Amino acid sequence: MTDRLASIVQKIDGYAVKTGHIGNYFSFERIVFRIYRTEFMVTLGIVLVKPQFRMFSGICPLLSLVATIVTLGLCFPKDVHAQDRLKIGLAIPSTVTDGGVQAIAEELGFFKQENLQVEYVVLPGAGALLPQLLQKTITIALPLPETLLASHKPAEQPLPVAYFYNAGPRNTLELAVRADSDIRSLADLKGKRIGVGALTWGTIPQTRALMRSVGLEPGRDVSIVAAGVLGAGFHALREDRVQALNFNSTWIDIMEDQGIQARRLSYPPVFRSMVVNGFLAHRSTLEQDPGLLERFGRAWTKALIVCDVNPKACIEAFWRRSPSMAPQAEREKALEASARLLRRWIEPIMRDEAGATRVPGAFDLTRIGAYVREMHRYGEFATADLPLDAYFSNALVPGFAQFDRAALEAKARALR
Repeated sequence: MTDRLASIVQKIDGYAVKTGHIGNYFSFERIVFRIYRTEFMVTLGIVLVKPQFRMFSGICPLLSLVATIVTLGLCFPKDVHAQDRLKIGLAIPSTVTDGGVQAIAEELGFFKQENLQVEYVVLPGAGALLPQLLQKTITIALPLPETLLASHKPAEQPLPVAYFYNAGPRNTLELAVRADSDIRSLADLKGKRIGVGALTWGTIPQTRALMRSVGLEPGRDVSIVAAGVLGAGFHALREDRVQALNFNSTWIDIMEDQGIQARRLSYPPVFRSMVVNGFLAHRSTLEQDPGLLERFGRAWTKALIVCDVNPKACIEAFWRRSPSMAPQAEREKALEASARLLRRWIEPIMRDEAGATRVPGAFDLTRIGAYVREMHRYGEFATADLPLDAYFSNALVPGFAQFDRAALEAKARALR
């Protein structure tokens, strides 16, 4: 910090000498300052506390006894800026898939390059994320969209939040049963219990709509109950306390790796093609500091590309970041298994059903609109005419890909 301060003082001194300000106004001894970043420059609020100043002769000598504030607009390098802090709320704990993206972004300095310091907090489901974002206790949230869309009231203005980055372009939620079960379709869940992580989960509106789509009324014909996350839910299915789990595909893959074989029930196409989650921000952030969100989205996009090209590097980074999650034995076998998980998770994020590369972070409002109509039809959304343009923004999408992708992919391939 001392070296950085000395460097900054040197730059200020040089500027003052060059413009003649130092001879006319003051000399430096002690400086207290704050750095304010704007889009084009860094502004330093300099508080001079030297007891004596060489002032203009016309200025009252009494002013030399008080602190004088001078503001200098100087274009300094990025490393002088105070990092912007982002607190990101997650609805579920990270695993080797999304956790690998988080880890490699930190390890390769993608957030640092964008002048960001990122902190993740896990809250109990999407239902808990939205209030925290509205109160601005978190900067960004990663919830399923159902909680937000279900809360919209037709006669009122949209809530002041918007998705700015599509983090899950295709629905990867599953309704999975044990492979030895006689349940083979959604309709076969009549009289059964579906386990979710918690009753605050954002998956529940979709699950209720899915049940109604096959003629089952939740609460009467089928139950949705809290089973706990990951291992707790797996154990509940093994013991038949629930007959199906409504988890994401990665968690079902992990369950199978732990010896519980599963059968995944088919979803109607409109439900399967819906966005599963995205990065959500308060609208004031999107309007007043869009560059902050763009920089985060660019760093996240870089990390996704690295994990797509070299999944093992991301898994190793995740294990270094979370040693308690690293295997204690048969590391190579665990690495291969985890790489399969990551590849399956990242495929629908990076490429569409035809195998074409997706535009990073972009939303398809046509597909979202079709899903909204189905959710309204089955009683989960108050209206089919939701203001999707207010809730889903593609405004920052061009900036997410502003880097040399080929060079990044080459760097990713070289990682060991």
